[in-house]
Parts: sequence; structure tokens; C-alpha cells
Amino acid sequence: MSRSSFYYQPVTDSPLNLELMHRIDQIYTRWPFYGVPRITAVLRQQGFEINHKRIERLMKKMGIQAIYPKKNLSRSDKQHRIYPYLLRHLDIRRPDQVWAADITYIRLLNGFLYLVAIIDWYSRYVFGWRLSNSLDNRFCVELLEETLREHQPEIFNTDQGVQFTSDDFISVLKKKDIRISMDGRGRALDNIMIERLWRSVKYEEVYLRDYRNGRDAFKGLKNYFAFYNNERLHQSLGYQTPAWVRNGGGHA
Repeated sequence: MSRSSFYYQPVTDSPLNLELMHRIDQIYTRWPFYGVPRITAVLRQQGFEINHKRIERLMKKMGIQAIYPKKNLSRSDKQHRIYPYLLRHLDIRRPDQVWAADITYIRLLNGFLYLVAIIDWYSRYVFGWRLSNSLDNRFCVELLEETLREHQPEIFNTDQGVQFTSDDFISVLKKKDIRISMDGRGRALDNIMIERLWRSVKYEEVYLRDYRNGRDAFKGLKNYFAFYNNERLHQSLGYQTPAWVRNGGGHA
């Protein structure tokens, strides 16, 4: 089996659990400060007879740490070093000053995948992205190595998930002398630019489609990210595109 075929094979579960996870994803994308009790209450209002323990288990499988207000797709590894958050009060004035990466849940009709992306904070430009059916750090490391072949930031920001605190991921950044920044535990706004990206991806693409499988998801997301970078006008960029800003247009 080819590597891409492996990545695009969806993770599966029972029909009820998949329905619950899809709804949890929608609820959490809309209200990222909701934890297990509130999400359980919303689902009960929608007619599901479930208890909070089931929702907690499913959220952990999706990678949502319910006890924190920020969504992380895995717990940090206490054996790995955690780096300080460098972006507080930082004036971000140019492309490649700060990049960020994160992982999110992508629903399919009969399963789900995980999506990782790397974004430039200043221009909102998405340098690259990958899908995986596993939270193993390999797909994150491969994306990072691929992206750094052509461009390089001064600072790279992530959450404290094991994918980003792993020696494999950190070593790539250190070899390039890139400063490492990590969100504080439970701080939902520390990586706000990529959180906004996920909302756009979900509401403008994923929730409008019914991806049958991983290849459908890949095709849809490929088209969306091309649109996002080159055609989508961003209010925060003075109604310009990320590509225009990144290529020297500047903030309006």
C-alpha cells in the first residue's frame, strides 16, 4: 500500500459514534470554549440519550482535550521540553516572521481523518497541509520538512501536542535555527490565526460537502486551499488575498 493510500484510509467507528463525533466537531468549532458538560447538554437537546463519559471518550479520540478551553489533538508529552510562548505583545509586521501549525478533525461520511496545516501569521497564507488517519507525528514532520525546503520563518508556533513536542519535529526546527514558541496550556487564543483558519475550512468547505472517502477529502481540500490562498478576500487583510499580501502587497 502506498503512503498516500495509507493516509487516506479513514478511521472508522460505529454509526452512532461517528454521528456523535461529527456533531461534536460542529459544536466545538462554533463554541471552542465548550467542554464535556456543555457539549453533552447540547447533544441531549438534539435528542441523543448519552452520558458525559461517552462524550469525553469520543472527544479524546477526536483529540479534543475537554478539560482545557483550547482544542489540542493530543496531550503533551511530559518527557519532552515545552517551549515558552513568544508571541504575546509581539508586533507581527512581515511575512515569514511567524508561522504556526495545528491539527484538526475532518469528517467523512463513514469515518474521519486528521488535517495538519502550516500558516503564515502575517499574510494568512497556507504553505502546506496533509491528511492522515493517525495522530502519529510522521505526517507533521514530513509537512514541516517539505515546507522548509523553500521558505523559513523566524518563529514557529504550535500547541503542546505530542506531534509538535516530539524530538523528530523539534530537531527539524533547531537545525534551521528557528525560534520555537508553544501555546500556554488552556489558552484558546494563543494560536488564534490557525483557529480562524479551521473555522473557515469547516464552514466554507467541509460542512458543505459529504466526503465519501479520503480521496474525496483530499480533492476538496486541495481546491479549497487554492481558493483560500489566491482568491478568498480577507477582511483582516483589507479585502486582499493571502497570496497578494505574502507576495509584497502588504496589509491594506
